[in-house]
Amino acid sequence: MESTPDILTKVRAASNKRRLYLPHALRQMARPDRMISAAEIRAVIERGEVIEDYPEDSRGHSCLMFGFGSNNRPIHLVCSPKDDYLAIVTAYIPGPDKWTANYSVRVKQ
Repeated sequence: MESTPDILTKVRAASNKRRLYLPHALRQMARPDRMISAAEIRAVIERGEVIEDYPEDSRGHSCLMFGFGSNNRPIHLVCSPKDDYLAIVTAYIPGPDKWTANYSVRVKQ
């Protein structure tokens, strides 16, 4: 299994080539209560951290990243690095009911 730093390196390298926003990601980003921009996604990729690693994902190795967008708002995104691009699977604003105060650990239900 790859370690988290390895997936982060692959995510950033793939993002530097091209980012492909999957339909689900575009729908989630465009929700009126979210309105997450491509610039915010880029900021999370460039300065954020991997908080969950999914090496066995059916879409290929993917991860959940956490970072900050405009006005310092927290953003989560799921992405999967490919040889020629980074697939952006989804993006959302994490809710305090599902995440700890630092938005990086899931609250146990």
